[in-house]
Amino acid sequence: MSRVLVTGGAGTIGAAVVRRLLRDPAFDVRVSDQREAPQWIREGCEVHRGDLRELAEARTAVQGCTHVIHLAAIVGGIANFHKLPHTLTEVNNALYNAVVHAALDHDVERFTYVSSSMVFERATEYPTTEAHIADTPIPQSAYGFSKLTGEVYCRAAHDEHGLPYTICRPFNAYGPGELPDPEPGIAHMVPDVIRKVLGGQRPLQLFGSGEQTRTLTHVDDIADGIVVATGSPAGLNEDFNISASREMTVLDIAKVIWEQCGEDPDAFEVEHLPTFEVDVVRRWPSVEKARELLGWEAQIPLETGIAQTVEWLRSQPAAVA
Repeated sequence: MSRVLVTGGAGTIGAAVVRRLLRDPAFDVRVSDQREAPQWIREGCEVHRGDLRELAEARTAVQGCTHVIHLAAIVGGIANFHKLPHTLTEVNNALYNAVVHAALDHDVERFTYVSSSMVFERATEYPTTEAHIADTPIPQSAYGFSKLTGEVYCRAAHDEHGLPYTICRPFNAYGPGELPDPEPGIAHMVPDVIRKVLGGQRPLQLFGSGEQTRTLTHVDDIADGIVVATGSPAGLNEDFNISASREMTVLDIAKVIWEQCGEDPDAFEVEHLPTFEVDVVRRWPSVEKARELLGWEAQIPLETGIAQTVEWLRSQPAAVA
């Protein structure tokens, strides 16, 4: 049996990864997160609550684990990238510095770094292949830069010390588990827009022209892709876009959310707000590498996933307050 450490396992993607691992009897799961883990995680996993920025705590968390899936980071929506640029750079850098070091100390069989589509925020190739990372200009946002730096850490640790790694880049994660924030742009788009629709906002306020494109990927698909990549021999020392393949404009995504909230399609009306300095114009990844090397592809249709997310948020007392 493989013991897998999931850092950030109480977060939205982290919890989905833990659920996916627990369904497989080949894995024993340890979660490291300073946040209070939900009851089902505490019942099914060993839980570490230490600060992973400290090397001693990172070593404690990794000890005895054959695999590490590193998700712990400061994330959030577009406003968060602009509001906390130094904080997220400092924290994310400290996290992968200590956790990679600990993984080397304990000679893990695979270190999976969960990066971000934001490393491609200035991409010029569409659909964007993994190989395009070599030609993509450096991310303008501190968040994108911090996630790219984590990829450099993995490759550097491999080149110098032989760290066996896999890099996974989720694209536009959504699904049950992420609550909206009262301040627009702090949470990701889907919970933010669902909150606005369920809260009766008319017209619906969107950042920018609405012509920006995204490739929304259900969190359960992302979790499955991460676990498959981590366990596959073909994933060793490789990087993968973990994403659906359907490119949609922000405006069209908002229409899907509107209708899945039960609103009249003919009543859909939008007010466009000024956007942020960094608001990626186009995001559309190639998913061929994951399909060919891992035999993996996303399965959950957007309309199904949005309906599921709306239902979950309706059940959260504070979600639409």
